[in-house]
Amino acid sequence: MIDQKLLLNDLESCIKKWSRRKVPKEEITNSYQLILKKNKSLQKVEELRHQKKQKSTEIRDFLKKNNIQEVTRIKKDIQELKSKLEKEEKILQSLEKELELSLLNLPNFPHEKSPEGKSSKDNVEILRGNFNPETFSSQKIPPHWEVMEELDIFDQTRASKISGSMFCILKGSGAKLLRSLITLAFDTFEEEFTEFVVPSLVNTASLTGTGQLPKFKQEAYHIEKDDLWAIPTGEVPLTALHRSEILNEKDLPLKYMTHTPCFRREAGAAGQDNRGLQRLHEFHKLELVKICKAQQGEKELESLLKSALKPIQKLKLPYRILDLCPPDLTFSSARTYDIEVYSPGTQSWLEVSSVSLFTDYQSRRSQIRWRGEDKKIHYAYTLNGSGLASPRVMACILEIYREGKGKVKVPEALTQYMKQDYL
Repeated sequence: MIDQKLLLNDLESCIKKWSRRKVPKEEITNSYQLILKKNKSLQKVEELRHQKKQKSTEIRDFLKKNNIQEVTRIKKDIQELKSKLEKEEKILQSLEKELELSLLNLPNFPHEKSPEGKSSKDNVEILRGNFNPETFSSQKIPPHWEVMEELDIFDQTRASKISGSMFCILKGSGAKLLRSLITLAFDTFEEEFTEFVVPSLVNTASLTGTGQLPKFKQEAYHIEKDDLWAIPTGEVPLTALHRSEILNEKDLPLKYMTHTPCFRREAGAAGQDNRGLQRLHEFHKLELVKICKAQQGEKELESLLKSALKPIQKLKLPYRILDLCPPDLTFSSARTYDIEVYSPGTQSWLEVSSVSLFTDYQSRRSQIRWRGEDKKIHYAYTLNGSGLASPRVMACILEIYREGKGKVKVPEALTQYMKQDYL
């Protein structure tokens, strides 16, 4: 959530920043007008409370003088003030709720270093590795779902019978490959990040704190009876660990990781993007989260990008890194790098990690703060990145390491976990 003081004190600057994200001006000015109305209502409430307090003081004075006539008159005035106050407090409460909802639906400001652009076509490629187009131009490489059928490690038909479309079952070497990838990621990050096992169901406050609610309510799985939500990413419970807490400066930056199933409705377009492992309602991911001071934010973002890239480099997969322009940023992000891996079977780049700096946007929503040696309290900065999103990494391995029909070589980085040379 944006600090409403920024919006109140410099509306034009906020409009300019949000215009880079294509936020309609009407949404911004609506929030601004609600702040003005709320502040005006608050002034009325405070003035009525002050008048009521003064009248109570007057009653005490007249009681001392035994002036019952004046006491009766003032009591009548107090009743009228009380009625006005109750009415105005309800108006204030309604305005506060409306303002909060309006602010919760405004995205983060884009970072000043995010590249200019109007769409994903304007994202800036800053690095490419292990990619040689000639490697894939001389041969026809089947898409990963065909490779999985050759290996008999994937059963989407039975997954559909059990749960519906866009779910999958991995079996045999497929299940072992998933487990090995997650273990590789844990081993890669264990020296820097503290490992957590977290719930896969979270409350509304946790999902609101990271920015998924209320904006993306329709894309989440909700258990209404218990008011719990299936997590779309491990970022949610890891960030919520410190919701409504004040941290010590000496403990920052905090660096956490967790492996969780992730649940998303993924109402994407039909076609090959929904085939195989590319787009699923449930998938496994190892998530990295950092909580730090504002002055550490950019440094920790660059460090997090290097960390997230390590498993991809160990697997020797062709990759590229994109610096996203504002319209392509996630709702809560101020700056994002995407790591994409090349899929020769579909002749496309697949996003396997987004590494993002959220500035103090999530911490304001979640009330995550830190106290310095000077005893002053500040909002923290939060960051997150996919340490390893398994489905698309698996898809690229199956295509790139295929040596012939029914024969896929295990990447060298995974042999110690797979204990076999071929899938």
